[in-house]
Amino acid sequence: MTLIDPTVFDTKIYLDGAWVQGAGEPIDVVEPATGETLGRLGGASPEDVSRATQTALVAQREWAALPHTERAAVLHRAADLWDRHAEEIGAWNTREVGAIGPMAAFAVRVAAAECREAGALPSHPLGEILATEKPRLSMAQRVPVGVVGVISPFNVPIILGLRAIAPALALGNAVLLKPDPRTAVTGGVTMVRIFEEAGLPAGLLQLLPGGADVGEALVTEPDVSVIAFTGSTAAGRSVGELAGRHLKRAHLELGGNSAFVVLDDADVDRAVNLATWGAFLHQGQICMTIGRHLVHESLYEEYVEKLSAKADSMVVGDPSADQVHLGPVIDEGQRDRIVDLVERSVEMGADLRAGGTHDGLFVRPTVLASPPLDAPAYCDEVFGPVASVVPFANDDEAVKLAGAGQYGLSLGVVTSQAMRGLALAERIPSGIVHINDQTVDDEANSPFGGVGASGTGSRHGGAAANIEAFTETRWVTMRAEPGEYPL
Repeated sequence: MTLIDPTVFDTKIYLDGAWVQGAGEPIDVVEPATGETLGRLGGASPEDVSRATQTALVAQREWAALPHTERAAVLHRAADLWDRHAEEIGAWNTREVGAIGPMAAFAVRVAAAECREAGALPSHPLGEILATEKPRLSMAQRVPVGVVGVISPFNVPIILGLRAIAPALALGNAVLLKPDPRTAVTGGVTMVRIFEEAGLPAGLLQLLPGGADVGEALVTEPDVSVIAFTGSTAAGRSVGELAGRHLKRAHLELGGNSAFVVLDDADVDRAVNLATWGAFLHQGQICMTIGRHLVHESLYEEYVEKLSAKADSMVVGDPSADQVHLGPVIDEGQRDRIVDLVERSVEMGADLRAGGTHDGLFVRPTVLASPPLDAPAYCDEVFGPVASVVPFANDDEAVKLAGAGQYGLSLGVVTSQAMRGLALAERIPSGIVHINDQTVDDEANSPFGGVGASGTGSRHGGAAANIEAFTETRWVTMRAEPGEYPL
């Protein structure tokens, strides 16, 4: 059975369990590798957001009142459906997003794992008994927040949307999803179809593709209680500011410029293997991508030479037509930004050792040696296949370099002494740390999030983070008889 049929969603959005015309402009689904139009989705409007919210409120109350086993069953069926339709979904991921086959398959595997992890949440203890000075039962109870707005990005739309959708639904909430319009099939239609087939009642997951006006409407809608946003730091600041003015929680998972520290006792070949994956996977369009390669001066030249050779050997092309290492970046705007950052960095003195060229949306993996520390390709998030390599003389300098800048998402340290690496990492602010590994990883049961300009901490992954993110804490007391007071 086909899961994703473009004739079903043609020029439509998904409201109240049905594909209907949206009030916004239709959205073309474009394959970045070829420029081919794969289909058309409807566009939502702020008015559609209001309509969806009101029906979601009704559906959410009924959903939260169901036995926990029924909610869990929907999540487990959804997990099985991700596995069953993995090939079809992966093909859409490759064509719409530009992901190579292994990356597309990884996203689908994580999606199934996210649903299975979420399936355990409905039966998780949702409160605790509190000590009290009065003759009563006193409890801290976790209750659903109500309606959750999820705003997801283009780069890994399956994982970065589902990691909020699945736990929010499992904990008794309804979800309004606004995917990036560039990848709204992979990041939107697929979610809807999976949960539709899994038996999720109508109104609990609604699809609202659109632009900034739709995102703003989600944030400002009074009956949307929580916003889960994944995207750039600049956009996240706007979302957080707007949410703050409306006194609602916003879980922000933002940009990164991850440091990869190669200590003087590291094996260079193994470090380069890790660095190649962490810097160039998915064209560098991952928030955890290694942007800053910090290498001890005794290993520096060997590391740069081998990383550059690796970059030059990689095949860039259409991942749906050939076996390649890198596919296209998402669009011309992203390509032009990458090219601009590299060119300006070279003008400032960075040594271009590999790449630096492009053909259409296909950008060669690029290595910049010894860029100035204020070069934009070094200190900014590139979101492209660009590795900036800088030497350091000792551990203290490595800590200083790795901890500099505004981001604090993921950190990798390579050393033959694991405890030395852990001790070093403890001195560097970062939401995620990998000793003897690269910086790009994701597991459904593990907390995920960054510090500083990388976001508001771990708000996804694992029972503790998910329950904190998508429930409210309510104080409840109960006495056998009414209390008496002196007034």
